[in-house]
Amino acid sequence: MGEDGSAVTDERIPVVPGFARRVPPGSARSTRKEAGKALRKQVPRSSHDSLTLSAGRPDAVRAVEESNRGRVPELAPLRVGRMAATPFAFLRGAAGLMAHDLVRTPVTGAGAQICGDAHAANFGLYGDARGRLVIDLNDFDETVVGPWEWDVKRLATSLVLAGREAGADEDTCRSGARDAVGAYRRTMRLLSKLPVLDAWNAIADEELVSHTDARDLMGTLERVSEKARKNTSARFAARSTEIVDADGDGDGGGRGGRVAQRRFVDAPPVLRRVPDEEAAAVAAALGEYVDTLSEDRLPLLARYAIHDVAFRVVGTGSVGTRSYVVLLLDHLGEPLVLQVKEARASALLPYVEAAGFETPAAGHEGRRVVCGQKRMQVVSDNLLGWTTVDGRPYQVRQFRNRKGSVDPAALPADQIDDYARMTGALLARAHAHSVDPRFVAGYCGKNDELDEAVAAFAVAYADRTEADHAELVEAVRSGRIAAEQGV
Repeated sequence: MGEDGSAVTDERIPVVPGFARRVPPGSARSTRKEAGKALRKQVPRSSHDSLTLSAGRPDAVRAVEESNRGRVPELAPLRVGRMAATPFAFLRGAAGLMAHDLVRTPVTGAGAQICGDAHAANFGLYGDARGRLVIDLNDFDETVVGPWEWDVKRLATSLVLAGREAGADEDTCRSGARDAVGAYRRTMRLLSKLPVLDAWNAIADEELVSHTDARDLMGTLERVSEKARKNTSARFAARSTEIVDADGDGDGGGRGGRVAQRRFVDAPPVLRRVPDEEAAAVAAALGEYVDTLSEDRLPLLARYAIHDVAFRVVGTGSVGTRSYVVLLLDHLGEPLVLQVKEARASALLPYVEAAGFETPAAGHEGRRVVCGQKRMQVVSDNLLGWTTVDGRPYQVRQFRNRKGSVDPAALPADQIDDYARMTGALLARAHAHSVDPRFVAGYCGKNDELDEAVAAFAVAYADRTEADHAELVEAVRSGRIAAEQGV
């Protein structure tokens, strides 16, 4: 302190844009936490139980038809068929419809980089650059800056639906939703107390199981991990490609035994070869993709040659988007497969704007997805990038880089709460990269008021989703909308 009792400051160091202002240690945490607590007066935590649907809400069929616009037309029935399978599957394909409904719910106004589609099946294992497995959010097609609580409510709702599909009783389903929110709240509080670097670099590993008291899930995670380690480009290529000899007949003989090429094998409707012109356009677009990578990755890709391109159907919500797999081989013939997946505008965009959030000027949608993913994950695919094919934006990533996932709809009833706590904690860690955990922790508080409110919302919205699903199923039966089943 100075002689007059004022704080001593070092005027030699100016306030630099991009950095925080200098404050006494500990005071910033208090200020941000108090700001979060003050927000409770404007948006009470108990108010998050509300669900009021608008009079102009589209019915389920119209919502599905609108979300199919711009997709590959012949794949629309496949997407409808997958969404019609179960209410949980319907929710997975209806991120836009849920965002439409969330606009009318209480919004805190605190923005984060949100997944936009944080349902319980969008968490999973994948390999880092050294082959070690991490678990995190793993789908970012809808990512955008928006209300952090929208991701929390979508996760909680999905757990209720997954639990119901698994045959769990209603108390277990509701408890799963409540536990996910509780884990989110407690993890934000924990991160708010850590040094910034420790909180920022918190990696989801075996310690997460202890932190979330998810020990009953250990056996399931070990089985998924074992499968994930085998889920590689090499395994996919072995099953989905063939050696083409110099004669071009695929029998491996060829003139003088020369092997000329390896190519994908048709496996309709999921995998199909594409015309030469289309394959060449996708391959050529990888030149633009390379320019989006960090320079230290360039020597790695320079040691691979592009051998073939095929079209491959993906996901539930993503069905109908244009998606390719590209086969690369190194000098030993070892494969690396890249996925070149169309990046459409986020289905949440008009709704986050309606909720009062500024959205950036239109840009490359592939870049939006990639940057959003890197902003939310601690460890991301080191070959993430983007490109443009025939005027359409795409994201590019490794395909089958040791990916594995838990099917929440197949979990035993006694593991649903464990899985809920784990995913709630992961979601909090992902949000904490873009919204100050001190602020969110201040708002969420120490008691379970928010947990109970969001759980009540989740049950109500799960009921609404079941009704939407029933409408879609009836429309399929009546012939109002075409569906392809069993694929």
